[in-house]
Amino acid sequence: MERDPYQVLGVSRNAGEEDIKKAFRNLAKRWHPDANPDNPEAEARFKEISNAYEILEDPEKRKQYDRYGHRFRDFAGNGAAGSPFARDFDDASLNEILEGIFGSSARGRGRSRRRPSRGQNIERPLRISLQEAWSGAQRQIRHHGRSINVTIPRGARDGTKVRLAGEGEPDPFGGSPGDLYLIVDVLQDARFTRDGDDLEVEVPLDMFTALLGGEVEVPTLSGSVHLKVPPGTQSGRRFRLSGRGMPLLRSADEFGDLLARVQITVPSRLSAEQRRLAEQLRDSL
Repeated sequence: MERDPYQVLGVSRNAGEEDIKKAFRNLAKRWHPDANPDNPEAEARFKEISNAYEILEDPEKRKQYDRYGHRFRDFAGNGAAGSPFARDFDDASLNEILEGIFGSSARGRGRSRRRPSRGQNIERPLRISLQEAWSGAQRQIRHHGRSINVTIPRGARDGTKVRLAGEGEPDPFGGSPGDLYLIVDVLQDARFTRDGDDLEVEVPLDMFTALLGGEVEVPTLSGSVHLKVPPGTQSGRRFRLSGRGMPLLRSADEFGDLLARVQITVPSRLSAEQRRLAEQLRDSL
């Protein structure tokens, strides 16, 4: 005797479309013949589940079933060609869900026992320093009880994904494993602030060099460089050093810029003579 499709899927009679799909996904995954090669009842159970879903996922079929029960097909021309109920097992909606669970070869009640299914992908955070993001780095991580060497590309930024193929979850049905994705998290740096591919750094500048002009040493991630500042440089002025920022992720031979923001410093202590001279300079200005 054909069972009530609501009972087959384990849903209430007022269940919504998403509840019906969710119930079918769970039951199909449990009873698919590929998942039960040694259970002769699995195929019949899977067919019952699929038939129940075909009734309830179609609003018109469901409406007719709710009105007439299993006799609804008698009022639809016995499923003859041209009938709105004449869709076969390879229904597009049904196959879309099956393919999402088992892969494309799950069509037609698992006729093919060779499915291109894969295990689930895994994501893990990977923290690196700004210097490592600038230069690229090699890291060794522990995963599934093994040591794995990881190459971090130059220019990596927050959210960059490093893919390790085949290091994800195994496939429960014997397919290939998923992938492991390491999600990069670049730690804040004590000296540099990052804005995309550009960097910014604060540079102390003594009052005399700011007043008279001269050179100041500017740190970069590849070593210090000298910057010429003009006379009368004001505190907070920013100087752009082209190509001294971060390497571009997809083009490691190109770089962003470094913005050097000068902060004028003054002596914290003066001798009597120095104070006299400073006052004299002040008065002259």
